[in-house]
Amino acid sequence: MSTIAHAAASGAVRRLKRDPMEWGPPALLWLVTALLIGAHQGTVLTLAFPVLATLTGLWLYFKSPARYVGFMWWLWFLSPEVRRLADWSKGAFTPTSLIQIAPLAVTMISGLSLIRYYPVLGQRRGLPVLLILAGLAYAFMVGVVSSGPLAATYDLANWLYPILIGFHIMANTRDYPAYRDTIVNTFIWGMLVMGAYGLVQFAIMPPWDALWMLGSQMNSQGDPVPMGVRVFSTMNSSGPFAFAMMGAMVYVMAANHRVRWIAAALGFFAFGLSLVRSTWGGWVVALLIQLVKSNNRVRLRIVASAMLLAGLCVPLLAVGPVAERLQTRLDSIVNLKDDQSYAARNEFYATFAKTAFTDVSGEGMGATGTSTKLSNDGGQLGQYGNFDSGVMNIPFVLGWPGTLLYLSGILWLLVRAVLASFKMRDDKFVSASLSLGLAIFAMLVFTNSLVGTGGLLLFMSLFSILSAAHWQKQQRRRELILHGGT
Repeated sequence: MSTIAHAAASGAVRRLKRDPMEWGPPALLWLVTALLIGAHQGTVLTLAFPVLATLTGLWLYFKSPARYVGFMWWLWFLSPEVRRLADWSKGAFTPTSLIQIAPLAVTMISGLSLIRYYPVLGQRRGLPVLLILAGLAYAFMVGVVSSGPLAATYDLANWLYPILIGFHIMANTRDYPAYRDTIVNTFIWGMLVMGAYGLVQFAIMPPWDALWMLGSQMNSQGDPVPMGVRVFSTMNSSGPFAFAMMGAMVYVMAANHRVRWIAAALGFFAFGLSLVRSTWGGWVVALLIQLVKSNNRVRLRIVASAMLLAGLCVPLLAVGPVAERLQTRLDSIVNLKDDQSYAARNEFYATFAKTAFTDVSGEGMGATGTSTKLSNDGGQLGQYGNFDSGVMNIPFVLGWPGTLLYLSGILWLLVRAVLASFKMRDDKFVSASLSLGLAIFAMLVFTNSLVGTGGLLLFMSLFSILSAAHWQKQQRRRELILHGGT
């Protein structure tokens, strides 16, 4: 890295660390949350948390756009647990909670960047975003007619907020070093917290988590007893948690924290106990991509890191009930003919593929997933509430016009990110982001990884690479101006 680029990066990081007005509001939010939980004021917490979180998000968005992204991730990490603790302190499970609005509301604040930095949409780096937004706009209009405005709007938000966060990162290219460090810090410390709590959850099953599992009837998460749960830690279910851990374990390779190996060991252990096979495979794919793309020195580091993780975790994973659960899950990968989940997915592909790929206009937003609860009076999941394939979800919801626009934008982003990454071989964060983005895109076969936690990771990774490339161009331009002036 050049002298000017290094100075700019160091300055951005110093600004990120030294201003108490940036870390003070989030600290106050979590302090108030802890006090209300300790005082058993669940009702007050349910009302206060989303309001305070949104105000904190707005403050950080304008005061420190990089810290805003880190705060957004912490809300996705911890809000489900806050909701469960609020229910437990009230003594009863609540089917819907305002606390769960907090992470979505704070993430949608990034939509302001579309308004503030709209000229970026007219630049070459912004054209893929226009294509993606056009595809979603088409599906939204169809969904308003077919599923109703409420269901369509909710589903649109789930498809949209990963794009908004990605655009927000790209639009603030000048602060790329601060975003890079914030993202890595957030995932390393998040892995430490969620990994440790995940092991506690598996070993003793806290009563607030058991209350939530029973009330929400999350049968797919195992039994609400010690050693009987598929670990979901502080998040809503094992799927999003596994995505978060997968991202964190990829970013370990870009981190220099002393605590990273403790965090990685705890995260790896909890990641295994989540029993989510698709993310296991995604993590292996991400590591293989890193090995292929990296130079020999980095390859040696990745191999050494994997061996260290194996040395720390395998002995613990190979004994007692932990070993039994993991062995059963691993056996299901080898013996696919006896795997009910695999058989159900095969049957779904065979019976539904024609419907998904021949629906020219598409069913629109609100046709699949949890948004179907808003399209009927009973609040129950609709016919396609459980949709287990991203490959078919996209054409079924977006139709041919929306799919063409949406996937064109994403493929354009992927190609640009791959090409840009080859010019930044020495940037470990770029290498980690590329491997993570490609692995998550490949996971579309198993789930719609373009929305939710997977979508956030995907678009954050791709747009971070584009931001890094643009930032390096800016630094070289400044050097040329400086040298020309001297």
